[in-house]
Amino acid sequence: MEACRPAGGHFGACAGNRVTGSSVRVIRIGQPQVRNAVDSETAARLHDEFTAFDADPTAKVAVLTGDTAAFCSGANLKDLPDLRDDGPLGPTRRQLSKPVVAAIDGWCVAGGMELAAWCDLRVAGDTARFGFFDRRHGVPLVDGGTYRLPKLVGLGRALDLILTGREMSVAEAHTIGFVDRVVPAGTALDAAVELAEQIAAHPWRCVLSDRAAVYAGLELGTRQALAAEDELGQSTIFSVDFISQLARTTMRGALRRVKSAIG
Repeated sequence: MEACRPAGGHFGACAGNRVTGSSVRVIRIGQPQVRNAVDSETAARLHDEFTAFDADPTAKVAVLTGDTAAFCSGANLKDLPDLRDDGPLGPTRRQLSKPVVAAIDGWCVAGGMELAAWCDLRVAGDTARFGFFDRRHGVPLVDGGTYRLPKLVGLGRALDLILTGREMSVAEAHTIGFVDRVVPAGTALDAAVELAEQIAAHPWRCVLSDRAAVYAGLELGTRQALAAEDELGQSTIFSVDFISQLARTTMRGALRRVKSAIG
């Protein structure tokens, strides 16, 4: 899908690019010379890009990517981002209101794994490699990895990866649930954009309310989670958007029955 690949091969420190004719925004980490390690400038731009995406009513789903050699290798230790910000790697201490899909090819290590874990879904090329390699250098996880990884893969598997800092293949990452879809190497971006467009094509208020209910439920007990789901669901069901969609669906069903009846 050439529309999501900008002229010149990368965006620079970081920038967003709207896929032509789509409500999907591609945000690329443009530091290929350092395997897309995130310095202070790149972190600030990632933060700004995702803030703009979340506020843009015409953008529904974002795709975060690096390049075919590396998704992200974590923080650039020569120019560390500010630990006091919304996230050392940019947006990782925020919860956006809309979905983000990670398109992973090549290396996804150290803080790069934390950045991928921050996304809602992860699509990876079949040669991608993972691991908390910062363990070898005494660098702690500060971009939400200790919180999000156990929720994605379970406590024991998360501790195995975090405490050993070992390398993990894409096959293992898929098996344990860190990676959601595996595609041929070099095609993760196109596959992620296709997935994002599938999500964006659904009735949008319902997508957002169900997503919000899922995340709310992770922080609540069973009763509270069910109450949150009910509240969010009812706000959708009694909305103008839902009633209009239901009317269209009912009309299509009625037309199909009429056509079937008259042969």
